[in-house]
Amino acid sequence: MEHHVREGELTFGNDSPVDWLGAAWTELSDRSRAVYVARNDGATLQEIGDLHGFTREYARQILGKVERHIRDHAEISLREWRDALVAACAEMATPQAELARAIGVANHTAVRILAEAAGLRPPRTWAGDLIDWWSTDSTALARSLKRIVDAAPFRNQALTALATEHEIPDGAPLETLLTHKRSPLVQGIGEEWLRRRARFRDAAYLWLLERGSPQRVEMIAPAIHAENPRAIAESMRRDDRFVQIRPEGTWALAEWPGLDGTDYRSASEVVIDLVTKFGPISKTDLFAQAIQVYPVSKWRLEQCMVLDQIGETSDGLIDLIARGAHFIETTEPAKPTNMASNDDGTIYGIRITVDKDMIRGSGVLVHPWLTWRLGLRRAPMSMNFDTDDLPGPMIVRRNGSGAQLPSLRHFLLKRGLVPGCEIVVVLMTESRVSRIRHACGSTASCPAQGLTQAHRDHR
Repeated sequence: MEHHVREGELTFGNDSPVDWLGAAWTELSDRSRAVYVARNDGATLQEIGDLHGFTREYARQILGKVERHIRDHAEISLREWRDALVAACAEMATPQAELARAIGVANHTAVRILAEAAGLRPPRTWAGDLIDWWSTDSTALARSLKRIVDAAPFRNQALTALATEHEIPDGAPLETLLTHKRSPLVQGIGEEWLRRRARFRDAAYLWLLERGSPQRVEMIAPAIHAENPRAIAESMRRDDRFVQIRPEGTWALAEWPGLDGTDYRSASEVVIDLVTKFGPISKTDLFAQAIQVYPVSKWRLEQCMVLDQIGETSDGLIDLIARGAHFIETTEPAKPTNMASNDDGTIYGIRITVDKDMIRGSGVLVHPWLTWRLGLRRAPMSMNFDTDDLPGPMIVRRNGSGAQLPSLRHFLLKRGLVPGCEIVVVLMTESRVSRIRHACGSTASCPAQGLTQAHRDHR
């Protein structure tokens, strides 16, 4: 008998590999399988009963028989199947395909029966349960997502680093969750991530942060696509992150030096000053003190823990290296999908999508995996590479605020590249030489070529 579970899942037929779970599934009647699949797809018991011409109670009985049948076959075929599933399931989230591999079967609908019987549950999110993912703690993923939300607003380039920091599993549909209609975050016009209930204030914050100087609200409003400057000014007035400078009437960020009596120029200065005064001090107390005098996110303060003046005592407190603290050891971050290296670590490649900030001349934020592998594990540290593609050297930096490459604007303008184009930066550590290459897959898929062709067609 040939039976198709549903589109996108395993098909059991004459040419399919047979496993014990697949065999157990095919032993069920067509109606039993159809009832279970419908229920798994979200149909109510009443809907299933109406479709097949029986009561909802009878539909419930069929579901119970299907589940017992699958569990009984599991007990016969693999006594330790529960332990194997739990051992393969991470606390936060594990794809169902990995659970199937752990018990030596193909991945299809019936794996869900065994996962639930082993006490596993789908991770809960604001978008509902994460389908075909399982967890030993159904709220763990939601807690990590909340920590990412708490770090907002942030540029899109920071999302990968945040996902790594908060241990979001590879393959998890993070961007799908963040763009869901129930997500606390929304994407701004520059693909930055903003809090849904404070989107214009968050956009104004990032825009002012990028400009680095006070601006009039008449300049801020159109830049963030806000129609009413007065409404934006009123919302900023109620937000502690903003300060209005009199008599000019311009708006600035409260974290900037020279405002509200603070002389600090960066979060790094704050951390070093407070540790000098109060250390040894717990990280929790240090961050609480820092936020009082220099309002920044805890994520930004966490980046300061790689400063070459800051370390950890044997008691786990934060103190100065000069007073005997030891450097805080960092583990190798997970390698992002846009980076690669050869086996001996002498050549590294970074694939980058061009955006408006790069065209304007901003430095390029990169994942800290690169600087970690290059040995730049403290801040400030840098490594220079000779290159013919830029006016100066290619400098890879590890600062307290993250890792970055220099502005690539010269290369982008010379090649006529536009937002959406792909480039690859190659770093050769033995020769200390760097090369930049235009990496769009084909002329047809290159945004720059598309603009050129559109211009020709218009003419």
